[in-house]
Amino acid sequence: MLIALFGLAAVGLGIVATVVDLDTSAQLATVAGSVGGFLGFALSGYALLRPPAAGSGRNAATAAGTRSVAAGGSIGRAVTGDRASLAAGPVTPAAGTSGSAQADGERGIAAGGEVGEAITGDDTRS
Repeated sequence: MLIALFGLAAVGLGIVATVVDLDTSAQLATVAGSVGGFLGFALSGYALLRPPAAGSGRNAATAAGTRSVAAGGSIGRAVTGDRASLAAGPVTPAAGTSGSAQADGERGIAAGGEVGEAITGDDTRS
């Protein structure tokens, strides 16, 4: 739709150039370009500063390292070590916020919410 609008404006300026004169069409093109530039600036500023839409917030979680764990929400228990001995049952983290999380490096653990228990060493006993 926007492309059609720009095409229509270009045709209109072409008609003005042939019917009136070239100086008038150049002045109109200058004004139209200035208005279009300002509208583009205002639209990009709005897109940059607007708050995210409700319900569209996906939690980005990335784990880049070997045996890394990342979660956009909470993690009850994360075990990345070899031969870990777990005595207790699963850990339930407190209800918390969620968000973005990124775990880098070997056996990194990251959560956008709460982490109940993280076991990263080998031969660990809990």
